[in-house]
Parts: sequence; C-alpha cells; structure tokens
Amino acid sequence: MCEKTEKQHELDKRYLRMAAIWAENSYCKRRQVGAVLVKDKMIISDGYNGTPAGFENVCEDENNVTKPYVLHAEANAITKVAASSNSSKGATIYVTSSPCIECAKLIIQSGIKRVVYSENYRIADGCELLKRAGIIVDYIDLNE
Repeated sequence: MCEKTEKQHELDKRYLRMAAIWAENSYCKRRQVGAVLVKDKMIISDGYNGTPAGFENVCEDENNVTKPYVLHAEANAITKVAASSNSSKGATIYVTSSPCIECAKLIIQSGIKRVVYSENYRIADGCELLKRAGIIVDYIDLNE
C-alpha cells in the first residue's frame, strides 16, 4: 500500500472502532449495530439500532423477534444529520454491519459516496445495490 492508502486504511479502522463503541448504546439484544457518518474528516452524525425517540427501549418482542419499528444504525445516523444543518452529500458512513437493502436505499438518496463496514450481514443485497449505484463499498476486518 502506498503511504496515503495505508493512512486512510488506519483512519477507516479507527472510525469503524468508533462505530463499534457507539453500537454499545443499543438496547437490542439480538444484534447491536453502530454507525458513524464522516465528512471532511469530521464526524457529522452517528447512530445505533434501536426504537424511535420516545418509545420504550425494547427492540425484541416476547419471541425474541425484532419489532418492526426498530430503526437501523444507518437510518438513525442519516435521519439525525437530516435534522441538522449538515449535509451527508459526499460523506462516508462507517457501520459495524453491511447495510440491508432498506438502508442502502437511504444511503443512495442521502448522497453518501462511500460505505465502510466490518461485519457481513447474512443477506448481501444492500451492498449489491450500493455498488450498482456507484457507491464505493469497502469491507475491513478489524481483527487483522
């Protein structure tokens, strides 16, 4: 790797670790996911999976099935930046799990240009859609 690429790789790993720490805020028992939205080397938003504001912090029903209104980490980060004076156009989103198809649609529409993730989700259709839209999708194994 050239120096700049190696420097970017180390920065990517740092932001992914931040997303992993942010995931610890999630009350979800089955899976905790975190996201950090970065633009011009500044964190402009963050999010983790959970229920909408004002709801009880319980993500699963009595059968351990995720409730249908639980927001994903990417959706929380994107809607949070949408409510601010910042723009996600041209930003990079760092997320602990590869995006689902619904979050991929939000990422495309929000103008995010790059997605970096550290765990593969069982369904890859979100990443496939992102690549189809011309968004850079990078997987980084934090255990390397």
